[in-house]
Amino acid sequence: MEIVLTSDQMQKCDRYAIDTLKIPGLILMENAGRGVVDLIEKTFGNITGKKFIVICGKGNNGGDGFVIARHLFVRGGIVVTVLIGKANELKGDTKINYLALSALERKFGKDRKLKIVSIYNEKKLYMLPKADLIIDALFGTGFKGSVKEPQLSVIRWINKRTEKKISVDTPSGVDADTGIIVNDAVKASLTPTMGFKKIGTTIGNGSDYAGRVDVIDISLPQEIIKTQKPDSFIVGIDDVKNILPKRLPDAHKHSVGKILVLAGSRGMTGAAAMTAQAAMRAGAGSVILGTPKSIYPILAKKLTEVMVEPLPETEDGTLSVDAYELVNKYGKWADILICGPGFSRNPESAELIWKIVSEWKKPLLLDADGLNNISEKLSILKNHLTPDLIITPHTGEFSRLTGLTFEEISKNRPQVVRKITKQFRLTCVLKGAPTIIGSENGNIFINSTGNSGMATAGMGDVLTGLIGGLWAQGVDRDKAAISGVFIHGLAGDFAKQNFGEKSLMALDVLSLIPESILHIEKHNLL
Repeated sequence: MEIVLTSDQMQKCDRYAIDTLKIPGLILMENAGRGVVDLIEKTFGNITGKKFIVICGKGNNGGDGFVIARHLFVRGGIVVTVLIGKANELKGDTKINYLALSALERKFGKDRKLKIVSIYNEKKLYMLPKADLIIDALFGTGFKGSVKEPQLSVIRWINKRTEKKISVDTPSGVDADTGIIVNDAVKASLTPTMGFKKIGTTIGNGSDYAGRVDVIDISLPQEIIKTQKPDSFIVGIDDVKNILPKRLPDAHKHSVGKILVLAGSRGMTGAAAMTAQAAMRAGAGSVILGTPKSIYPILAKKLTEVMVEPLPETEDGTLSVDAYELVNKYGKWADILICGPGFSRNPESAELIWKIVSEWKKPLLLDADGLNNISEKLSILKNHLTPDLIITPHTGEFSRLTGLTFEEISKNRPQVVRKITKQFRLTCVLKGAPTIIGSENGNIFINSTGNSGMATAGMGDVLTGLIGGLWAQGVDRDKAAISGVFIHGLAGDFAKQNFGEKSLMALDVLSLIPESILHIEKHNLL
């Protein structure tokens, strides 16, 4: 899987390269700047005769900018380099590269194809000429908090311009660790990033502001990453292809996954149906859907391949605690149990969930009201008996489980997921944009598929069934969650192509699970 780093991890990689491997910082900066220009040429075509504005800060990101400006000029570009601040404030490698660019300007800048200007306020910005591309090298990966003046005005000026924009390493104004933007940030279409992707450009608003993120090879040995013990990864199609279970020639319905789903209540038959169907679409051999007896006729008529079993219910048409005896009976047959979709928060139904989590010893997946009900008795969740537990909350359900506010969760989703996985000994799928999967050992997996059209009712039910269907086939619980989320998002992307984002529905995603799995299985086949 592709590694993503925090700003601190990346800085330690740089430090190790400089201090231990004796690779001068100047070489790393040179490689970074030249790599960005190579990418510009590859993406936007021949540089000769094109006009560029390079906005540089006073730190190492600005140093990268000075190298970029030099290479653009050497390749025939017409370059205006803007230093936000004073030249006498520059230090170290940044100063050296500024002086090298200044020497070029003095020698060859008479025809105004290379110009360096210092700007201390926004008025001078509006005197800058039209360009083909604006390059943001204002802040680096160490940026935190809100943007102050004059940089705030610079960022807003950049965003007002109609030229294409790229940001070096991280869009200025984006927190490289969390993706948070406090007041404003550069909205780039392309972000060349050094060595490894930064987590803040893959989650939150940072992902949207970074645009496409391409990694620039700055000649760090691959072994260097081992010094940082990376714990965050982006899930790609090849990763999922390697996870998908293989069918043996002598497979039969009871050898490829048996699932018991407890779902549904009066008025919530759709959640139960979609969960059960998605489990079968994922490849499970057999699914029993246990549901309140009053809605049994509806679901029995709706579902052909799924075995529907009527269970004791409350006066409200929800599953009763009296259903536990039958749940236990079917549970002996099942490989895994899925609980919660369309379940309701009836007190008796809550008791059933509490009893299951307290006593269940087989693999268990909790979703929706399964989580809402257990949030009222977290001690039960803490003392669960099953060695294999997956939870699939959206932000609201996660908030109820943890007591954290929406804002606290969004500030650092990877960290809050890590905390709950260790605290409760489970795998957590925190749904969102993007969905994040956390393993019990503290690793974080960031999904790379899906779109905003999937923000609609029923999507979570399909995802739950998909994960359960893969898990029941013998896939490790973390990998079942990782691959289920990826396939779900890919089906959503196919549905977007067919129907657009506004018209996308959960059933569209459900119907495209087979196409998504086939697409993954055929990937890279000759």
